[in-house]
Amino acid sequence: MNPSAIGSVVGLDIGGSKTRGIKWLDGTAVADTSGGSANVQNVSRAEARSNLRVVFDGLRGESVTRVVVGSGGIDTADDANALAELIQPLAPSAVVSVVHDTRLLLAAAGYSTGIAVIAGTGSAAWGTTGEKEARAGGWGYLLGDEGSGYWFGREAVRYSLERMNLGHPSDELTRALLDACELEGPEGLIALFHGDAGREYWASKSRVVFDCAASGHTASLDMILQAGTDLASLAARCSEQLNIEGPIVLGGGLGMNQPTLQTAMRIALSSRGLDNLQVLTQDPVFGALQLAAS
Repeated sequence: MNPSAIGSVVGLDIGGSKTRGIKWLDGTAVADTSGGSANVQNVSRAEARSNLRVVFDGLRGESVTRVVVGSGGIDTADDANALAELIQPLAPSAVVSVVHDTRLLLAAAGYSTGIAVIAGTGSAAWGTTGEKEARAGGWGYLLGDEGSGYWFGREAVRYSLERMNLGHPSDELTRALLDACELEGPEGLIALFHGDAGREYWASKSRVVFDCAASGHTASLDMILQAGTDLASLAARCSEQLNIEGPIVLGGGLGMNQPTLQTAMRIALSSRGLDNLQVLTQDPVFGALQLAAS
């Protein structure tokens, strides 16, 4: 179906840090807004409902006919139905479709066949041939999310605490992390990490690793190389299950904005014989319109 013939559509991209929404009328964007995360793995249902209300108020979305939602944590039909139930009262006349957010990414790149890899607050990969699907990762920060923003924040903490245990002085990465966390010494990282600071907080600290790597800090660069290897492994697992080589599309805040991570992933993919990595050039939410038209 032509996107210009599908009426009034709202697309939502629900990430670990925020929710972005766009409203289209016959294929033309007429409203664009953002709010807090509505991923119920990260926030309570009450907070998710409140954040969704803010987004729909900004979009004037009560009169739309289709809502297409991509979110992390959508692993079962029950997950999708639970999120749809939060959204339906905000668009009572709409047909609501909920998918894992990796599907938005591939559609936003203009592909119906291929592999999508997200490196944002969390990480995951999903691929499709049109007839068969495969997923890798996306288990959440307690079980995985290697190569994600949260993973980088946690690894920086672990690195700094290990140096403290060995009696080594704080180096460039530890000092940058302590400054970002407004702490005097690395011993304060333990209580902070196990306290109220959540996934979004630690994911935001990933920037200190990239800043230090850019100035030549070897351990920070090693973390980025490891993240690239882990993300490539997610893509490769989908590739093997689907028997396709790509295209492989990289998205998410880190994936789209950190060239060093992109290079690390290209190197790791190439070692596996996979050379078709593309970096997404527009936000995944734009994939909602393509899914609505399919």
